[in-house]
Amino acid sequence: MEEIRAGRRSASCTKCILPSTCAETDSPCHCIGFNDFEASFIRLLDKVTNGSRIEINQTGTTLFYQPGLLYGGSIEHDCNPQRSVGYYLEALLMLAPFMKTPLKATLRGVTNDPTDPTVDLLKSTSLPLMKKFGIDGEAFELKVVKRGMAPGGGGEVVFTCPVRKTIRPVQLTEPGKIKRIRGVAYSVRVSPQMGNRIVESARSVLNQFLPDIYIYTDHMKGVNSGKSPGFGLTLVAETLNGCFLSAEMSSTPQGQGDPVLPEDLGRNCAKLLLEEVYRGGCVDSSNQSLALLLMTLGQQDVSKVLLGPLSPYTIEFLRHIRDFFQVMFKIEVQKPLEDERKGGDKVLMTCVGVGYSNLSKTIK
Repeated sequence: MEEIRAGRRSASCTKCILPSTCAETDSPCHCIGFNDFEASFIRLLDKVTNGSRIEINQTGTTLFYQPGLLYGGSIEHDCNPQRSVGYYLEALLMLAPFMKTPLKATLRGVTNDPTDPTVDLLKSTSLPLMKKFGIDGEAFELKVVKRGMAPGGGGEVVFTCPVRKTIRPVQLTEPGKIKRIRGVAYSVRVSPQMGNRIVESARSVLNQFLPDIYIYTDHMKGVNSGKSPGFGLTLVAETLNGCFLSAEMSSTPQGQGDPVLPEDLGRNCAKLLLEEVYRGGCVDSSNQSLALLLMTLGQQDVSKVLLGPLSPYTIEFLRHIRDFFQVMFKIEVQKPLEDERKGGDKVLMTCVGVGYSNLSKTIK
């Protein structure tokens, strides 16, 4: 789960809550305490739980959080526009299967930005991954109602997830070859032609490797288009064994940095996908931590997952798993043979689940 960090930040930080004195310039600034989006994240956790206890000291530098029971139910939350909805959804994906009642979360804010995983990426990769662990059903979906780009936001998504008593152990060791590539090129408050330009430039790269490519253009109008202009692309490569590898890029937020051309964005995103395919594994780099958590919470049986090189976030997440669950993973590095075209080095992660059982699940 997201680690809440607080402390002194650089003198350029203007997003904090409480004024203080900067350690570097010794002048008044707002560089201490919780960011607004961290406070919004804590409020979201409070809504999905029952009996949580939260205490923040007067200077906003210390948080005491005593979690309550995961309750679920139907909630609505306005996410802070400093971070996208994906920032909040990553935590909900990890918690939702273990609620007392099925979760229906309506989140409003920025749906697509260059920093966090977009809603499209989570819908295309995280949900199919969770289905392999036995979390599925008709009520398991992520729907984009309105699309909102940074910095204005104005988007809306609905995430529904059924509850499960136990998590199924998995053996994901053979990713298989890439059979097709799917994607969505989205654009809001700009010309609809932007989406077509993104698709053409992405296909110019990907068609050299694979014929089965379909990229859907999604242009939302009126009230469904949020408050800020922008465009972007999400690509997903599916393998023969049902594994998903993804890459994405979004345009620079309005008023921040240099503008980006749709042709450059399409080509760069296609190259990012090819790099992800080279890294390989059964889970892409953005979902490594989710897979490792579900392996840890599985039944007391052996789970194996083949990953690409571990990201820095995943390495830190493994330390959290060791501290909270006392679970240590067996890590085996697998180097591909010279005559095999299977990309770079892979990591085989093996563990025995803690046998977690959802005692809060309502019995009907």
